Amino acid sequence: MLLLTVSSVNLLYQFWIHTELIDRMPAWFEVVFSTPSHHRVHHGTNVQYLDRNHAGILIVWDRLFGTFEPERAPVTYGLTKNLERFDPITIAFHEWVAMARDVWRASTWRDRVGYVLRPPGWSPDGSRQTAREMRAALRGGAQAV
Repeated sequence: MLLLTVSSVNLLYQFWIHTELIDRMPAWFEVVFSTPSHHRVHHGTNVQYLDRNHAGILIVWDRLFGTFEPERAPVTYGLTKNLERFDPITIAFHEWVAMARDVWRASTWRDRVGYVLRPPGWSPDGSRQTAREMRAALRGGAQAV
């Protein structure tokens, strides 16, 4: 019963943060709770918004772990690499399939573990960029946060 209650509260909370009708909430609320502004960042493909604001209800976790990013610029929604198919199975599992493909094609166990445990965009040869590396390049090579 407890799991059902917690899941229901989480689902209801997620419903209202998926809106553009609410710009900002009071400052005290935004310090602790995830808001529509915070969640828009989560769905953004803007480089500064990649891999940010993971919290479902309490944004304080993102603040503690250094993954918080306030909404400063308009959000561009989408994926970093758009899908070519729109069936529900592809939409739900495309990233898992891509990760499995990377792990399968890796030549060493170290690289396989890297694909699973390192940040999205990591590659053993450095041919791809992580969000941190993209943010650093955007700032002109400054130290990544």
